[in-house]
Amino acid sequence: MGKSDSVVVLDFETTGVSPNMGDRAIEIGAVMLEDGVVVDRFQELMNPGFYISPFIEEYTGITNEMLADAPPCDEVMRRFHDFIGERDLVAHNASFDQRFLDAELMRISRPRRGSFACSMLLARRLLQDAPNHKLGTLARYLNVTEEGDFHRALFDSEVTAKIWMKMLEDIGDRHGLWSPEFDLICRLCKTPKRGIEAFLIKQALAINRL
Repeated sequence: MGKSDSVVVLDFETTGVSPNMGDRAIEIGAVMLEDGVVVDRFQELMNPGFYISPFIEEYTGITNEMLADAPPCDEVMRRFHDFIGERDLVAHNASFDQRFLDAELMRISRPRRGSFACSMLLARRLLQDAPNHKLGTLARYLNVTEEGDFHRALFDSEVTAKIWMKMLEDIGDRHGLWSPEFDLICRLCKTPKRGIEAFLIKQALAINRL
């Protein structure tokens, strides 16, 4: 695993909630961070091979007309697999995006190589005073601004990346843990809320002894 500020932050828009029920991806958006700076972006619509529901059209703003000329999922996912390489990955409510990423990559026999972290789980631990931990709420809470619309993949990934970096900066400011290892953040995401401060203090002390 690499550093937590050198990752790919991604977001899917999909035809539904479960690839196990036949749902497919219809858009992927991602930003590549290197040392906390966006160095590349990826965004493509993809045709799932069937009409999407009026609810999904309304929810995402992605219409069947927009998807009619889009490349098929397999073609887009080959390009996206090349884009992410072996980098670690971040998403908001990552269990959702991980399910779809793994399902789409399985279809093309190209397994994911990087590990996943969830910005929502991290926010629940570091931003316990936020009204809730939805992406839009956290963007307002942290004064993150971006031009675009929620529920479009590149916009959501851009916002998630900014929230992610603000949380990493907070860890650095409060505990001196600058550019922590990705594995440390993954462990932090699994730490009970009441144990967060003790966990971070212990990590900072361990690093300072090195």
